[in-house]
Amino acid sequence: MKAKPISLTAVNLKDKLWKNRFRLVKDEVIPYQWAALNDRIPGVPPSHAIENFRIAAGESEGEFFGRIFQDSDVAKWLEAVSYVLATEPNSKLEQIADDVIDLIAKAQQEDGYLNTYFTAAEPDKRWANLRDWHELYCAGHMMEAAVAYFEATGKRKLLEVMCRFADYIADIFGPEPEKMQGYPGHPEIELALVRLYHATGQERYLQLSKYFVDQRGQQPHWYELEAAKREDSRQYLRDLGPAYSQAHLPIRQQETAEGHAVRALYLFSGVTDVAVETDDHALLEVCRKLWENVTQHRMYITGAVGSDHYGERFSFDYDLPNDRAYTETCASIALVFWAHRMLHTELDAKYADIMERALYNGVLSGISLDGKSFFYVNPLEVWPEACAVRDDLRHVKTVRQGWFSCACCPPNVARLVASIGQYIYSQASDAAYVHLYVTSEGELELDGAKVKLIQETDYPWQEIVDLTVQPDKVSEFTLALRIPGWCQGALVSVNGESIDLAPLTQKGYAYIRRRWQPGDRIQLTLPMPIQRIRATPQVRENAGRVALQRGPIVYCLEEVDNGPNLSDIILPWEAKLTCVWKPELLSGVMTVQGKALRVDGAEWENCLYHAASAPLKTEEIDLTAIPYSTWCNREPGEMLVWIREG
Repeated sequence: MKAKPISLTAVNLKDKLWKNRFRLVKDEVIPYQWAALNDRIPGVPPSHAIENFRIAAGESEGEFFGRIFQDSDVAKWLEAVSYVLATEPNSKLEQIADDVIDLIAKAQQEDGYLNTYFTAAEPDKRWANLRDWHELYCAGHMMEAAVAYFEATGKRKLLEVMCRFADYIADIFGPEPEKMQGYPGHPEIELALVRLYHATGQERYLQLSKYFVDQRGQQPHWYELEAAKREDSRQYLRDLGPAYSQAHLPIRQQETAEGHAVRALYLFSGVTDVAVETDDHALLEVCRKLWENVTQHRMYITGAVGSDHYGERFSFDYDLPNDRAYTETCASIALVFWAHRMLHTELDAKYADIMERALYNGVLSGISLDGKSFFYVNPLEVWPEACAVRDDLRHVKTVRQGWFSCACCPPNVARLVASIGQYIYSQASDAAYVHLYVTSEGELELDGAKVKLIQETDYPWQEIVDLTVQPDKVSEFTLALRIPGWCQGALVSVNGESIDLAPLTQKGYAYIRRRWQPGDRIQLTLPMPIQRIRATPQVRENAGRVALQRGPIVYCLEEVDNGPNLSDIILPWEAKLTCVWKPELLSGVMTVQGKALRVDGAEWENCLYHAASAPLKTEEIDLTAIPYSTWCNREPGEMLVWIREG
């Protein structure tokens, strides 16, 4: 059964958690990031991104400043603005966006080319180094912004700018002998071109995306050819080679996720799009194999990926260190994008489960509760003293940062949170799917009937989800409810009458088909006991440790609640853990509390080592765990996800 997401404009978000985060993005994050892009935030690394466009447009004198991919920060900010405008029109914000779009259009070159670095700094170096430079990456993000702004406002100016650029790129790249046979070092344009194809109906853009997907990793290797032309024998990041950019093999031969994690998952998202649009079942099988490798061998419990600081990359199966984890916020965001696409290739709850895990844990951890500071790196264990001294932990920041010289993550979080409504529901011709449990209203059209689904819930803190079905007339269709993989013993009733889920459930979705009357009510109960999660013994760092999870929420310990040296805390198997709602804590969270043990330090005074002659002496302590995504919003200090098991 084919399904597709419903439009963002068809969802009215009312959820306490997500609506608050949406308003945070609208009222705080977007204005703050606009100020950052204009270098108006004191004490943080300058961006210069808007000024770069002014220079390229001839409106300002000066030199390009920042990373070679600085344009992409503006594009992602514009995309976030678009999603806000799609659901809550704002004339002042729209005018700012229109002014930015006018500036972008003015910076476009006569032939359609658009990139401020190569216009203002090195105009003779276009397409000279696809491996290391980011022309196609920046183009892809601006294409996504153009589609989002067009869909939100109906305005075509940026869309037409980016169609001109895409047409120019299609004239430059392709299999024809007179064209360049290259492809981007940083994938992104692959998925963006498919979005542009959807918005315009221009088959040329889909075929260009397919070309970039199929050409990657082919021999003779493009990166070697262009390096020889530049007389450049260096490998990017010394020894990583083409695997860093997922160009070590043609995509159809790849079986494991390699290299830079964000690049990999953007690529896999684009590959999934191309496979769906071209009905390429073999390519879809490649996507499924790569999915299993990422989620069953190389993903953290928080939905974070990319364990190695060197190259921001995947390393090898089960290499998931906690304190040295890189786990870039953008990588969790990219995993959400890919999971959402995979979900619509095969309606299997395992994809929505990962999407949910990453959203509630790996993504939300990347932004503070006030929206003005950000994590680039999201470790699962932090010891501030070590991070301040050790070279192998220098990438770990113990507090969120106001901005970054490489500022990809802040606007990426903003665009995802602002678009959260499009991840909740999907529809087929005669079926509605509920993937995420979020207080909201979704408007669908099923077999000619207009149907409103009304969700009311305090998920993820509470177990009950109430849904009201409001068709405009009595209609027969299927309502499919996701039963999360973490949940055992889910219960469903329709108009107060319990129904047996077992015969209705397929691949994690409960399919309820009936003639629906306006006002029919469904109650879904998803039991949320506190779970102790163990990792496979092959994840060596977590041997003898457990993580706490309730529903989709992964928990952690913070020093502010539990004192220093968190690694010394032992959680006995028989310890009783309870949930305690704290409405004033961290904007309102469900905490986990109980009794644990801590080693009695008296016998270690003035002693580094001593022979063990008896079991360790311990003392009982009170333990408090908070949602991982909310850590470091109070006093800085230690943090720990995986707790010693006793």
